[in-house]
Amino acid sequence: MPDTQTPLWTAEAIASATGGQLHGPDATVSGLTYNSREIQPGDLFLALHGARDGHEFASAAFADGASVALVDRPVEGGPYVLVPDTLKGLEAMGVAARDRARLRGAVTGSVGKTSVTQAIKAGLDLAGAAHASIKSYNNHIGVPLTLARMPHGTDRAVFEIGMNHPGEIGPLSAFVRPHAACVTTVGPVHIEAFADGEAGVAREKAAIFQGLIPGGIAVVNAADVHADIVRQGALDAGAVLRTFGHDAGCDARLLTFTPDSEGATVTAELDGQRIEYRLAQSGVHWGLNSLCVILMLQALDVSLDTALQALAGFQPLAGRGQMKTVAVPGGAFTLIDESYNANPLSMKAGFVSLGAKPVGQGGRRVVVLTDMLELGDHSRALHEGLAPAIEAAGLDVVHTAGPQMRLLYDILPPSLRGQWRETAAELAAEAAALVQPGDVVMVKGSNGSRASLVAAALAKLTPEGDNPSSSAAPRATR
Repeated sequence: MPDTQTPLWTAEAIASATGGQLHGPDATVSGLTYNSREIQPGDLFLALHGARDGHEFASAAFADGASVALVDRPVEGGPYVLVPDTLKGLEAMGVAARDRARLRGAVTGSVGKTSVTQAIKAGLDLAGAAHASIKSYNNHIGVPLTLARMPHGTDRAVFEIGMNHPGEIGPLSAFVRPHAACVTTVGPVHIEAFADGEAGVAREKAAIFQGLIPGGIAVVNAADVHADIVRQGALDAGAVLRTFGHDAGCDARLLTFTPDSEGATVTAELDGQRIEYRLAQSGVHWGLNSLCVILMLQALDVSLDTALQALAGFQPLAGRGQMKTVAVPGGAFTLIDESYNANPLSMKAGFVSLGAKPVGQGGRRVVVLTDMLELGDHSRALHEGLAPAIEAAGLDVVHTAGPQMRLLYDILPPSLRGQWRETAAELAAEAAALVQPGDVVMVKGSNGSRASLVAAALAKLTPEGDNPSSSAAPRATR
């Protein structure tokens, strides 16, 4: 169990970790945040510099119960630790807290890193005192913040690591110093930042292995098109290589994936031994994802039985495959909410999963898509390139929103074209017209293109035929 008797931090410990100066009395810290609106009594307020200077909110943070602030100039309202640079101070706290965990894992990838991280966390929770990234806290702030939030007495921890530009993943992995790290997949995500396209993305993802402790374990997706680049990155880092995929020779080999109404059954070979297990997930990509989770948990000293127990109970995260039956006039349809984010890889995986779903009497397989973002000059080709995957999956209707999805809409066969609207909000306002009883409907798109508006509107349809206005749907956040 985590050590609940020892404070997460004290002001003096923060000063010691950061090399800063404590102004005011010592105080205990039970949490950390840089958002003054999230302050809980006993928190450390991190006065970071962003769109707004965090120092402007220090007084309000103290008024709401902050016990200490980390600052780079004096503030009023309570004790503070003064450092030259608050972000560097947070990083130093993260490094100081790192060894509170006996074993650490790290996860990156173009698709699936948040869900895989949380599935690993589910296994770690069953095995002992565990800690993990929350939400998608995977950047230059989120990684050190997650480290600094780690309680004393943590046995195992797992950290999500992401990137927007070249050169980000290696330094973040160096903060974590993982005992095991994995790359879930590589694809055209943030591709506009890489002159050599997906190969550059693959090398950046493989940089996660640079932070491994000596003799650390690298878990690599052998089924990925860029597996050779990622594998070489692991070998260059001196890692012990473990692979998952479809082919003989993989340490974890997927044999069959059989989805059903309550999840899926997987058969696989693990180190040459045949295993069968259940998943609460039904998306076909979870066949390989589950093998990645198993290998990571093994590397973090978690038994296979515990890993399989965790996978059997791990439910889809919000906006990442959650399913719901929605009653409408004349019956009901099944909503699959994949609205949290999207890229070409996850889109195509979603189409395959949707194509495998059984439909009700007279039902259709319907997909509602909003723009994929951050694809740069490749955007037209990647949006239009979804059409063959849609047809191959046997989908029946494609509704779209956004200027980039118009490119896809225009090349689809007329028989597949549903509605197109300029914005997700406009499409959400017509939610009732998008579906009929017996349908299985998947909603997918990038956060910034607000696919969640459509998912929320569909979820709120009623048997009486009421169509909630799109203004009632929650706004997506990035």
